Amino acid sequence: MRTDNELRHDWTKEELMEIYNRPLLQLVYDAASVHRAWQRPDEVQISTLLSVKTGGCPEDCSYCGQAARYHTDIKVQALLPTETVLAHAQKAKDSGSSRFCMAAAWREVRDNRDFDRIIDMVKGVNDLGLEVCCTLGMLTADQAQRLQEAGLYAYNHNLDTSEEFYDEIISTRKFDNRIETIKNVRKAGITVCSGGIIGLGERIEDRISMLRTLSNMEKHPESVPINALARVAGTPLENLPKLDVWDMVRTIATARIVMPASMVRLSAGRIEMTETEQAWCFMAGANSIFTGERETLLVTPNPGVSEDMQMLTNLGLKPMKVEREVMSCSNS
Repeated sequence: MRTDNELRHDWTKEELMEIYNRPLLQLVYDAASVHRAWQRPDEVQISTLLSVKTGGCPEDCSYCGQAARYHTDIKVQALLPTETVLAHAQKAKDSGSSRFCMAAAWREVRDNRDFDRIIDMVKGVNDLGLEVCCTLGMLTADQAQRLQEAGLYAYNHNLDTSEEFYDEIISTRKFDNRIETIKNVRKAGITVCSGGIIGLGERIEDRISMLRTLSNMEKHPESVPINALARVAGTPLENLPKLDVWDMVRTIATARIVMPASMVRLSAGRIEMTETEQAWCFMAGANSIFTGERETLLVTPNPGVSEDMQMLTNLGLKPMKVEREVMSCSNS
């Protein structure tokens, strides 16, 4: 395996555009070569994402069916009981997942009893020996520290899109708010999970800009989810066309080349991809997927566990085993 001191943090837009626009087969070959130099090419991390609090969000993210202002069929669900969440985590572990992520449809974390319950969930999932991840919205430095002390391994906070296109998608917070949360997470010693969504109506230049922001961070995100827009009825983006699979492949390949040590996660949109199309994404450098017993990714359809395991078998891939000690938790 290569070392982090070989990583670059000074990519230009011109360099990234040249990579993205290479002839497709050359691009995939280049990305696959980088992948084999930095990662185990026959392993895919299986991650499970559970919505622990669904809907009713005050944000206006144009792609999201959980925004309270949009008329969708998504049922609002209060914060799940801790024991229910831990039962899901145990089942995920038994099914081959090595990371368990808990998502709450909040704009930001508030210091209240719900956050205290999230802390208990983090401690419980950590005790199971899983990498525990949360995505809860914006975080202060003190809140990030509390999560770290509880044993949180990773925090997901996607950029969503480029800084230039951001205001076209979201008006209830700023791009800089997302950067600030990522800085708070990093300062607390939690690993960063941050990527974005393509197919929002953005230009290729916006995809490049988003990847440049991620790859030029002082430390690359340890996890980079690449999502295809899941078109949710009732949201402003419901009538956008289905993303072309080659756009997904090109974005994944570019992310792999410029952030070779990161996990590149093939995330939302897999339900509309054939097994062959997903295989192209793995060849281009993706080495993680989200799966789950409910066959959903938060509130949108997603392949189920058995289907995914069969796909990995068909492709000669295997679930990644993550060897780690349970993080010690603070009693505070």
